[in-house]
Amino acid sequence: MVAYLGLDISKATIDACLFDARGEASKKIANDAKGFVQLKRWLENRRCSEVPICMEATGTYFEDVAESFADDGYVVSVVNPAQIKAYAGSLLSRSKTDAVDAKIIAQFCRSQQPPAWTPPSAQERRLRGLVRFSSKLKETRASYQVQRQTPNLLTEVGRSIDEIIDELDQQIESVEAQIAALIKNDPDLRQRHRLLTSINGIGDDTAALILAEVPRLEQFRDAKAVAAFAGLSSRTRTSGSSVRGRGAICKVGNSRLRRGLWWPAIVGIIHNPRLRALAARLRETGKPNKKIIIAAMRKLLTLAYGVLKSGRPFDGALIPT
Repeated sequence: MVAYLGLDISKATIDACLFDARGEASKKIANDAKGFVQLKRWLENRRCSEVPICMEATGTYFEDVAESFADDGYVVSVVNPAQIKAYAGSLLSRSKTDAVDAKIIAQFCRSQQPPAWTPPSAQERRLRGLVRFSSKLKETRASYQVQRQTPNLLTEVGRSIDEIIDELDQQIESVEAQIAALIKNDPDLRQRHRLLTSINGIGDDTAALILAEVPRLEQFRDAKAVAAFAGLSSRTRTSGSSVRGRGAICKVGNSRLRRGLWWPAIVGIIHNPRLRALAARLRETGKPNKKIIIAAMRKLLTLAYGVLKSGRPFDGALIPT
């Protein structure tokens, strides 16, 4: 018996809604390993032989449950929240609760049958953990550096901060060495890293970030879908002759990837001929610097998609659009 399961995921809990031959059923569990076991037993007790599962790509909260069910052989779909929001709008849904959201996701799963999500491999998961930990260490280091600049800071406090920064530097160096070794020792990661770093503007850190946050970038439908995943899709507010809102990006997507592309895009504008030409065209039309950088971020991600899709380095890559 085929059933469709929608999951609305938050940091601590998961609301589940199931559509099967007997109708609609719901369950609330904790967003942890124990909760996942409870949910799987619940599905088994309802004798659902085939259960496509759909959920939104909500930050990192979806990762553990998605990977747990995919590892156990379930077909899991992870979709952009903007898709669910648009679908809810088409149903004229006005309620906004976790239970209602789970029901809408289950309906979306049944009617749209989204493509299956490919879970990251064990090595890709390890890389993700190391890259995110490195990022946290760097954020912590930056906060201490700011604190170190406080006027009239006590000598003892300054000395302690310096010691903490030195320790953080050692930790960052150690973690980055582990990241480099992991990529070097895995043939697939090494090849994909080589392709990404062939792009002017993408260095070792940015390549590792892309491999960690989007392990199978080339499996996206097209470059627009990649931009949507990162929350870099353009959003224009116009209506008739009276509404002329300022354009913006949707920001519904992977915020880590989006943040990590800001400085590489700036470097790319200087050193990458494609990004430099793009920036020049946008300046001629009067676009502000922030919009130019965002456009360069989107282009940089498109180039990354292109080299991974084609399997060829940047200089000879065929860039899908």
